[in-house]
Amino acid sequence: MATNFVDRVVLHVRGGNGGHGVASVHREKFKPLGGPDGGNGGHGGNVVLEVDPQSTTLLEYHRSPHRAAPNGRPGAGDEKNGADGADLVLPVPEGTVVKDARGDVLADLVGAGTTYVAAAGGRGGLGNKALASPRRKAPGFALLGEPGDEHDITLELKTLADVALIGFPSAGKSSLVSAMSAARPKIADYPFTTLVPNLGVVTAGSQRYTIADVPGLIPGASEGKGLGLEFLRHVERCSVLVHVIDCATLEAGRDPMTDLEVIEQELSQYVADDTLGGKPLSDRTRVVVLNKADVPDARELAELVKPDLEARGLEVHIVSAVAHEGLRELSFSLAKHVDQARAEIEIATAPQRIVLRPKAVDDSGFHIRKEKHGDETIFRIIGERPTRWVRQTDFANDEAVGYLADRLNRLGVEEELFKSGAVPGSTVLIGPDDNAVVFDWEPTMATGAELLGPRGTDLRLDESGRATRAEKREQFHQRKDAQREAREELQAERKAGLWTDRDPVEVATQDLPDDAGDA
Repeated sequence: MATNFVDRVVLHVRGGNGGHGVASVHREKFKPLGGPDGGNGGHGGNVVLEVDPQSTTLLEYHRSPHRAAPNGRPGAGDEKNGADGADLVLPVPEGTVVKDARGDVLADLVGAGTTYVAAAGGRGGLGNKALASPRRKAPGFALLGEPGDEHDITLELKTLADVALIGFPSAGKSSLVSAMSAARPKIADYPFTTLVPNLGVVTAGSQRYTIADVPGLIPGASEGKGLGLEFLRHVERCSVLVHVIDCATLEAGRDPMTDLEVIEQELSQYVADDTLGGKPLSDRTRVVVLNKADVPDARELAELVKPDLEARGLEVHIVSAVAHEGLRELSFSLAKHVDQARAEIEIATAPQRIVLRPKAVDDSGFHIRKEKHGDETIFRIIGERPTRWVRQTDFANDEAVGYLADRLNRLGVEEELFKSGAVPGSTVLIGPDDNAVVFDWEPTMATGAELLGPRGTDLRLDESGRATRAEKREQFHQRKDAQREAREELQAERKAGLWTDRDPVEVATQDLPDDAGDA
């Protein structure tokens, strides 16, 4: 069924990754080790859904369902931070409902400009300049950028209208909308002419409301037969339901009372989202319109069944969309019902008192879950902060791993592991089930960087800069004093007979044997 109207798509969205921080050392003339100056990485862009009044369908996302925001740029030396990734804004029609993979409603986008962050971008990693402190003067590492969120979400378009026209195919719903408003839907004498919802604005005195002509209904629509699900999805937001009944049909087994019962049965079986429609479809205001009264036999049938319908407590109107008969009375009656429904909605949506529930003082932000895998006991650390810290760690850098160990220790992870029964060598997992980092836990973790001194220190950075003139003068006199002391010591040794001034030939031959000259 070819149509340019798409009201349900599955969208794969991914936020941009955060840029990595950089580990850099400031260098300049006469100051080769001027301290850390690595910049931070930029944040990744968000994927944002925004209501756009010019958008009427989800067709664009049906054709291109994969959307990703730009990544943040990495940092650089000289304290240069990376640029943030731009947000990816996706326009959606008003009335779009966002659901997760399980079908839970995440957002109901109503009102021009309403936004929802579908996938947040990752944070940028800190450079070693930001990690420096009085105790950690020269960090030799930087933090990695976090990956952006990645989700599969479902977008469903539910038409925003006050009144919905429901009925069998070819009951005259499109003709009724065309006669009561300026809308011009497709009208033809065959079933399922209406493939997409058609909206019209009706003015009744000082009251204005919207009326929707939605796809026709057949038995089994609540189970997905025909265009039933498409029809019922667009009825969920409507406050007033109008049964449009064809009194001139020639199909066997069709009459106004039977048509009404079939439609009511389908409405009662359809389960609507409680967060969207408020009341179930079967509990909403009903109005019955007996259409095609311009046909003599149809008018006679309508006048015959009208008392029976009114006996059920239903409001009944006999109209002719072709002859524009009875439409004025119908429009004012619908305006009255819409006004009552809007008043009820305003009362139900009154602003609620905001209750603040701060976290407990002793809330550590994580918990440990023991898992049994065969004969092995695994300890899984679950919490936003530990998981984020693990994602930011460069495990190829020993100092970065040691920094992670310090952070986890300060958070109280080691203490909680002891309380949970962990022993040295126990398997510890940090992170989600599908992407966890595995450790062989050692309570006192030591890395190569710690063996050289406190983590984050560099003795070269403790060296002073260029010597002052007084310091140079003092060093010069110290060298001269040392030279004078050395000369005096040599003179004393020479006077003591340790040094001689004998002829070199005599010195060379004094130790030869007596018969060496005869040879």
